[in-house]
Amino acid sequence: MFWPRSPQKKEMKLGEKIRYLRSMEGAIRGLNREMTQAEVARAMSKELKKNISQSYLSQIENGTRPHLTNTTRMLLAKFFNVHPGYLVDDPEGFHTELTSNLSTLEDKLDLWLISGAERFRRDPQLSHALIELAKHEDTRKCLTLLAAILETPQLADRLLQVLKPEYERTNGRTAGGKPRNGQGNGRRTV
Repeated sequence: MFWPRSPQKKEMKLGEKIRYLRSMEGAIRGLNREMTQAEVARAMSKELKKNISQSYLSQIENGTRPHLTNTTRMLLAKFFNVHPGYLVDDPEGFHTELTSNLSTLEDKLDLWLISGAERFRRDPQLSHALIELAKHEDTRKCLTLLAAILETPQLADRLLQVLKPEYERTNGRTAGGKPRNGQGNGRRTV
């Protein structure tokens, strides 16, 4: 669960936040567009076994229903993987500028990872890994950890053997990128 970093502007109404979350969810799911209200309603029904109608989502977004019941708030929070406290109107005078430059850079990094996942959608393992990385609350920390793993000889291979033993069988390569026959050093130069 995370607090989404919404587009840079002053306070946001609940409806704007739901529209923003539909947009992000569409990107995460590889649609290259925002999810429609109907798609959100169908996905919630299928994935969470709970229903919110498209017309109810429309009322929330256009402001005719400015407040949510706790049940609806919890359901939307679970579906969009956000903290329930995010799903309220921002108070008057709220400024997103209080976020640091680091969080703005992390937003760009997450969007870049989501774009990469879409580009590599024909490689489900890679696409999934990029999406999971973008969804993590501290993407920068994950990448720093990955760098440390790769700098430690053979650690990536050992971790992959333990955590994902099926990887070598299905890809014919070790974690370091070496073919199974041992040729190559597994490193690329940039």
